[in-house]
Amino acid sequence: METQMVERLLIGGEWVEGRGDTYELRNQYDGSLLARVPLATPAEVEAALASTVAAFSVVSAMPAHRRAALLYATADLISRDREALGRSIAQEGGKALKFALGEVDRASQTFRFAGEEAKRIHGETVPMDAAIGAERRLGFWLRSPRGPVVAISPFNFPLNLVAHKVAPALAAGNSVLLKPASSTPLTALHLGRLLMEAGWPAGAINIITGSGGTVGDALTTDPRIALVSFTGSAAVGRGILARAGLKRVILELGSNSAVVVAEDADFRKVFPSVVPASFANSGQICLSVQRLYVYRSRWDEFVERFVAHTKALRVGDPLDPTTDVGPMISEGEAERAEAWIAEATAAGAKLLVGGSRRGAVLMPTVLSDVTRDMKVMALEVFAPVVSLVPFDTIDEAFAMANDTGYGLQAGIFTESLDTAFRAVRSMDVGGVMVNDTSNFRVDHMPYGGMKGSGLGREGLRFAIEEMTEIKMVVLNL
Repeated sequence: METQMVERLLIGGEWVEGRGDTYELRNQYDGSLLARVPLATPAEVEAALASTVAAFSVVSAMPAHRRAALLYATADLISRDREALGRSIAQEGGKALKFALGEVDRASQTFRFAGEEAKRIHGETVPMDAAIGAERRLGFWLRSPRGPVVAISPFNFPLNLVAHKVAPALAAGNSVLLKPASSTPLTALHLGRLLMEAGWPAGAINIITGSGGTVGDALTTDPRIALVSFTGSAAVGRGILARAGLKRVILELGSNSAVVVAEDADFRKVFPSVVPASFANSGQICLSVQRLYVYRSRWDEFVERFVAHTKALRVGDPLDPTTDVGPMISEGEAERAEAWIAEATAAGAKLLVGGSRRGAVLMPTVLSDVTRDMKVMALEVFAPVVSLVPFDTIDEAFAMANDTGYGLQAGIFTESLDTAFRAVRSMDVGGVMVNDTSNFRVDHMPYGGMKGSGLGREGLRFAIEEMTEIKMVVLNL
């Protein structure tokens, strides 16, 4: 008989038993039961909202050095629980353990960066005497906490993308109500315990679980909330924006990222990064390499080597330290990606490797002879599927890379500084990675996209700017 651990909700500094229904959370690789998770009731949602609103006055009154100290303490506790958090990410999300442990390390760093930024929140003076009639006035502006924050996080980084919402919100002096993804709540709940252990005041962080269509709607439309930070699908993001009302909304909505391999690309730089960036976490990363454009004279060698590297990946149990690719987040998502592959091959695409599925495990897949209208090219596949496309001129490559409704990040491999800066000027994305892939990110850089990839920026300093408001002060002397 399976053990059924029942998780709790964090409301007002207390871990409370849910009064409503629960759902089973299972390991997608072996089907084992991980826990039963509460579906928060309307009364529990209201209690969490009220706690978050009440705690804002407490958190916003904390001095910067105190917020920084608590963020540093949280970072230390994350590092202390590294192995347990890594296993949690691997079990509930299917991420290979070596990548899961890397995520834990990054989350600790994210909280540490937030602690540093908490001490750097400041404004600046304004030269009032530049305006006729204001010669005797002294002006300056400050940054003030925006208010209670709702954070809705995705499944693919159940710790670090939570950290990218919670840490800057707390650093800025805001209270936070977190709703983690229903498919990966356990890691976020573990983080909640660490935040309480670090010493954050009751209500500074509340965590409730449930579906986005019920719990999420109640949170994002509540007029007491000052800001909503959401990472997820474009369709859900647009819905949040339409219903949120007069509050700030930060949206990270994904991409179908392109990487260009120029004529002079150094393959010694290309292959150590481009293959992991294509298939890590089964391609379920907003920045994952989905479209690879390769200069035609380098095409044959590139394809041969890329396929060989792909075949060498170890696919299996995410808890095995040697595994490179584990299961996708659900069998349904694997079936969807499999159907997109079948649709592409039926329309003329060539399957170079992969394409088969076992339950939630989809083998790393490489396609060629694709067209721009195929789903594997036009949409975000969010699966271990990469399409290879040759090009004849660099301007053609940039045009094809820009031929999408997304614009998060892109990469280019070249030994030419001129070509690199042409990419910077030409590519309609929030970040251009030179001699690296679209998947590169460090946690303190500004991160976000153009077009359908979202609104606003993450990265600690930049998220804090979103999560604070400018207050102008003028003294008439």
